[in-house]
This record gives sequence, C-alpha cells and structure tokens, in this order.
Amino acid sequence: MVVALAARVSLEDYSAMVRPIKVEPLSGYRLRVRYADGVEGILDLSDQVDHGVFAPLRDEAFFRKVQIGDRGQIAWSDDLDICPDSVYLEITGKILAPAKNA
Repeated sequence: MVVALAARVSLEDYSAMVRPIKVEPLSGYRLRVRYADGVEGILDLSDQVDHGVFAPLRDEAFFRKVQIGDRGQIAWSDDLDICPDSVYLEITGKILAPAKNA
C-alpha cells in the first residue's frame, strides 16, 4: 500500500469523490489508477496478495483481469473489489476526517 503523510478530508469532500477512469495492472502486484480529475498513482498490493480476501490475487493471470466495475469500484470479480474512494485518498495522501459526532 502507498504510505504518505496525510491531510484531512471532510465528509462533504468524501461524498463527492471522483471515480477511476482507468486501471492498469503492473508487475509486482501493483495497479496504476487514473481518476476523472487527472489524479493518477500506483497502488502496491504486494503485501496483501497472500492474506484473506486478497489471496486469489496471488494468481497473476487473475490479478491482471482487474477492471473498473459497474459502480466505479476497482474489481476482479463480483466478490473481490477495492473501494475507489479509499484508493483515491491513499494515492493523494489524504485521510478521512473523523465524524463530528464520533
């Protein structure tokens, strides 16, 4: 996963997140993701592919089948996807601010 110092994002900003327009599998279990607003970055999943729900991604042929799902998610199947908002926040180095009533 991408690691960066983060700026806070309000819930209002979060609800208006842009969607990915392109996802490309790269070597080393990484993805290049481009968003509608021009943000582009690389998501490293190499430390995740051996664990839990991400274990099927260890099969490189399956990993390379990544696509943009019908709801804008980064998906390999109906059962395995990644939230595009989380990836956007990670690529940009932002984090979601805690809810005011939390």
